[in-house]
Amino acid sequence: MAYWLFKSEVSTWSWDQQLAKGDDGEEWDGVRNYQARNFMREMKVGDRGFFYHSQKEKEIVGIVEVIVEAHQDSTTDDERWECVDIKAIQSVPKPVTLSDIKANPKLEDMVLVNNSRLSVQPVTAAEWKEVCKMAGVK
Repeated sequence: MAYWLFKSEVSTWSWDQQLAKGDDGEEWDGVRNYQARNFMREMKVGDRGFFYHSQKEKEIVGIVEVIVEAHQDSTTDDERWECVDIKAIQSVPKPVTLSDIKANPKLEDMVLVNNSRLSVQPVTAAEWKEVCKMAGVK
């Protein structure tokens, strides 16, 4: 299993909206960055990800699972753009802020710290474990 981080502005797509989709999940559409798209092409069903509210909150608020591998993004006819479908697994008991992550030396190499603009990014197994610990996820 691989781990990822999905960033979304609350005003565009919030954790509450993701939760409301239930087991049907939702396309992670609208991504127009080649690197982020390529990461989605690497994803497999069952991979896990953090759901991160960007802009004001800047915090990890939930855990998602990839339920459909990369396919044509339904928001465009341009064949270059693909996306995956994800479903909410659980809210984190304690949201983990970007400040919390930056303050933790174990997370200094995390993509979120070093490339904060990338909307879909990998998370190492060690980073996943550390952030889950910080968030109170068992």
